[in-house]
Amino acid sequence: MNEYSRAAARMRDIQPFHVMALLAEARQREAAGQDIIHLEVGEPDFPTPPPIVEAGIRALQNGQTKYTAARGLPALREAIAGYYASRFGVTVSSERILVTPGASGALQLVLGAMLNPGDEVLMTDPGYPCNRHFVRLFEGKAVGIPVGADTAYQLTAAHVRQHWNAATRAVLLASPANPTGTVLGLAELAAIHAETRQRGGELIVDEIYQGLTYGVPDVTALSVDPDNLWVINSFSKYFGMTGWRLGWVVAPEYAVETLDRLAQNIFLAAPTPAQYAALAAFTPESLAIMEAQRQELQRRRDFLLPALTELGFAVRTEPQGAFYIYAGSERFGDDAQALCREMLDKTGVTFTPGIDFGSHQAQTHVRFAYTCGVGRLEEAVGRLAKYLHD
Repeated sequence: MNEYSRAAARMRDIQPFHVMALLAEARQREAAGQDIIHLEVGEPDFPTPPPIVEAGIRALQNGQTKYTAARGLPALREAIAGYYASRFGVTVSSERILVTPGASGALQLVLGAMLNPGDEVLMTDPGYPCNRHFVRLFEGKAVGIPVGADTAYQLTAAHVRQHWNAATRAVLLASPANPTGTVLGLAELAAIHAETRQRGGELIVDEIYQGLTYGVPDVTALSVDPDNLWVINSFSKYFGMTGWRLGWVVAPEYAVETLDRLAQNIFLAAPTPAQYAALAAFTPESLAIMEAQRQELQRRRDFLLPALTELGFAVRTEPQGAFYIYAGSERFGDDAQALCREMLDKTGVTFTPGIDFGSHQAQTHVRFAYTCGVGRLEEAVGRLAKYLHD
């Protein structure tokens, strides 16, 4: 029997990241001594800020390793609520905040509590692939709506009107977005929220790259409506805690008990030492470090953006957040996956094919992650230029 005959039928629709095969090959080449420049994985080269690490060490030394409540440490939930108040002027009760094992854990809670079999969730194509796979996991249907530079690769209220039907349950947005780095402003968020509410649906906003914006305001959808939408966030990106596996969800009040009950059954609680460490994420010292890192990421973006255009990649919308540039690769053929393999083989530079993010124009797009320093980015551009144009 093959894999699919033994596995649940849903697993046929849950695909791996195609870039992981490239990454595995890149790691093998590195082990053999080749210098590889990684522009494929969404994890900057910054370490976790020292105050957070020190708080985590103290938690371990003090024996703070037992289960917490499923919703998370009350002190951490209060700290998150305080962060929304101080940074965005938004009042959110800590009772509506649940701490989760990463933003992925938060999205699983939300979709698990929300979806019945066959329910549809509207989202962008291209978009982060796990979002559609989580919908499928809970027997829903992810409806990828083709988007392009004309809407900054984001959904609009018009998209919601056009694609809503009797089976639609929710709209899932991401701002800043992966893979495009584009950002939705409060006016756009408000318009989509109004369309969704009018149809009796739910709006879920993935804000895991919040804080990492360049030249545009850093906003939260909770400013539009602090009570009647869902926001998912994470300590991974802005706070630099990828491996600590910690995120959160802000839920409407009516759903909190349901989410709490589901969390008890799915993962019981988020990692306890990570929760104690995260208490230090909101200190002035940590926030100063993260602001410096944000400025460094902007410097990297400002170097790589024109450099890619000069190489021949088509960047049709300037990314204003996260740490990605989504670029058209049609000048180099109509098989982005083959292009990525060729560049790894010939230049030692790795980046991600568009097929990891959906199907709309995926074969002629690639994603670059500016997660290494400007010096390494300069070297990557030099290698690509030498191979592509010599």
